[in-house]
Amino acid sequence: MTTEDRSNGYRLYGYRWVVLAVFMLVNLTIQVLWISYAPVTGPAAELYGVSDLQIGLLAMTFMIAFIPLSIPASWVIDTYGSRVGVGIGVTLMGVFGLLRGFAGDSYGLVLAATIGIACSQPFLLNAWTTVPAKWFPVGGRATAVGLVTLANLVGTALGMALTPVLVESMSLPTVQLIYGSVAAASSVAFLVLAREKPPTPPGESGSEVRALALDGLKHALTVRSFWLMLAVAVAGLGIFNGVSTWIENIIRPRGFTPTDAGTLGAVMVVGGLVGAVVIPALSDRQHRRRRYLMVAVVGAVPGLLGLTFVTSSVLLYASVLVLGFFLVSALPVGMQYGAEITYPTPEATSNGLIQLFGQGAVVFVYVMEAMKTDDGSFTPSLLLAIGLLVVCAGLVTRMRDPHEVGREAAVRSSA
Repeated sequence: MTTEDRSNGYRLYGYRWVVLAVFMLVNLTIQVLWISYAPVTGPAAELYGVSDLQIGLLAMTFMIAFIPLSIPASWVIDTYGSRVGVGIGVTLMGVFGLLRGFAGDSYGLVLAATIGIACSQPFLLNAWTTVPAKWFPVGGRATAVGLVTLANLVGTALGMALTPVLVESMSLPTVQLIYGSVAAASSVAFLVLAREKPPTPPGESGSEVRALALDGLKHALTVRSFWLMLAVAVAGLGIFNGVSTWIENIIRPRGFTPTDAGTLGAVMVVGGLVGAVVIPALSDRQHRRRRYLMVAVVGAVPGLLGLTFVTSSVLLYASVLVLGFFLVSALPVGMQYGAEITYPTPEATSNGLIQLFGQGAVVFVYVMEAMKTDDGSFTPSLLLAIGLLVVCAGLVTRMRDPHEVGREAAVRSSA
């Protein structure tokens, strides 16, 4: 099934939704595997006989592994295609997801399997803009990236909300075995159904021409606005990952339970789900990226203030809903902004650099735990996070939208 733009003569294939769906599925699954220990930090620490920080390390491992593997993963995707690159990732995810399920109550084996799962993540995250670029027209790519972001958030929400509930009726190792089985099944679905690209391009002639990976990397790092985007990614992903990793610890001093933490994390992600659909769609419709990055950064501040100070359950849920809506929506818009502002750098390269810098914010996740007060409060680190959002707003004001850069380049070339 295809649709055709009569003015340009290019075709859109209905199978693009199948490819996007299985790509969303594996991205959903990797998030469940990433976050599933966070809402049960206390019980997990007791089961394995380790500290809260060692349980937090299971989530931080994903960010740590991303740093050395991001550029190689992008190179594989750019050189051999997204089906091969993502295929490597989903194979690792399925195998090590199952192995973690079989690890029982051995923390050492769980950590080793988690490292294997973490090595799969760059191959999935760094293809976020590549897959939509091969199957969707330019005007729909931020929306497609937003849908992939949505899948990631659903995975985070499921991991947050389901794990505490399941642990009440079965052991944590059994829960992990269930998650590992789902990971293996989703991996097989991708390998069977995914295709590299449609028979004909989804956009105007020449719209898919990109530089070689290394040349594209060099070019991307010469674009000033892209450096500003990388700085925003460090802060934004650092805050999101930090709050997600320590959610139970953040609310524990206020008398909330692990189940409350799971629900709270899920509410934050639900807000992100809505934001990841609404904000990128508006950005696509108006062909503006910087404006909506600013909306996302500024809008997240009230939510973070609420998470820091409120003690009422209702207000706490409202705060994280707002935080998720705005903070998460910045990622798909920023991904597409990076792909456009660095053209002709390959999408996987610009995408990978943003993810690399964002995952490098694992330092902030550790700092959050290190700044914890004697009574277990995370208030100092949350205030630091608010300050970082204010700095991000200042950085966004100094960015240029892609159309502005193109106009300036045209003026320089004609001079």
